[in-house]
Amino acid sequence: MFTQTLTRRVLGSSLVDLLTGPHGVDRYTELVSPTWTRNDARAQVVSVQRSTPRSVTLVLEPNEAFQGFRAGQHVQLSVDIDGRRRTRCYSPANAEGERLLEITVGRHEGGLVSEYLYRQAHPGMIVGLDKAAGDFVLPAIRPRRILLISGGSGITPVMSMLRTLNAERYAGRVTFIHYARSREEACYYDELAAMPRVQVLHGYTRGPAQEQGDLQGHFGAEHLRAARTEPDAVYVCGPPALVDAVREQCPDAISESFVPPEFALPADPSGGRVTFRGGTVSVVDDGRPLLEQAEAAGLTPASGCRMGICHSCTCRKTGGTVRNLITGAISTAEGEDIQICVSVPVGDVEIDL
Repeated sequence: MFTQTLTRRVLGSSLVDLLTGPHGVDRYTELVSPTWTRNDARAQVVSVQRSTPRSVTLVLEPNEAFQGFRAGQHVQLSVDIDGRRRTRCYSPANAEGERLLEITVGRHEGGLVSEYLYRQAHPGMIVGLDKAAGDFVLPAIRPRRILLISGGSGITPVMSMLRTLNAERYAGRVTFIHYARSREEACYYDELAAMPRVQVLHGYTRGPAQEQGDLQGHFGAEHLRAARTEPDAVYVCGPPALVDAVREQCPDAISESFVPPEFALPADPSGGRVTFRGGTVSVVDDGRPLLEQAEAAGLTPASGCRMGICHSCTCRKTGGTVRNLITGAISTAEGEDIQICVSVPVGDVEIDL
């Protein structure tokens, strides 16, 4: 332990930074071990479990650069696929404060990263991590009665909340409703069945009920009555349709959804000149997000979620005007950072990639 502490202190000294500049000490220590980095958060895959046909659960051992998370938050996980770094947001499912991270990834049709992890993830694999973010968290003063609702892969932040409450020996009442297509696709089924002091209801949207008390179809007033609770706080994570249905019954519900937002591309592209990399590459605006236009021009800008969440694609707009497809906000200022995955040109635009 003393040796590890001394090593960290030496590697973190300003002298070592000076001697290893301009790349920094991490570029050298990672040659010894990919996770032996002081500033870059990374993790090694410890185990892989494909417990359902549509999900894979990874247990990760992060290095000391990772600063932890609060139950319900998400982290950015990066993997290299065909020579390109891909980043997506996933919520850890383990309780707060545990050394290992558990992330369950749901497969999505056409999902590049989810399919890659389901098929290719293996023990020893190294992934990148970024700091935790998100406001989908439990309050410091726990409510007396909590209703948790999730659908599909939205179960992961809710499982983190459940496990954290369980570790705290929470004395209040917890009711949990989880929706899956069928019993075969229900993640964490056995653990939930054995979890003490938690009322668990399973809802199946495409398969039959398996046990007495199971719910069929989608959330509504009838399912809420089946939960037999008058919650002080409601948390829901899942597809937008589930979030909307819960809010119809529980207007104050706190929600999270990682499904890509639907937005309409401009009917008439501006036809302006879009210039990348200080004028070395330019195209005529065709109405698509700037990220897609850059890729069509043969460029490879950093990107991640492609839905305006992870900010991996943020670039500096040095001139011109763009519109954010999610918020509709118009940006005219020069020298402004924008997310090129959800921004379209409004006339001529200059982007520094």
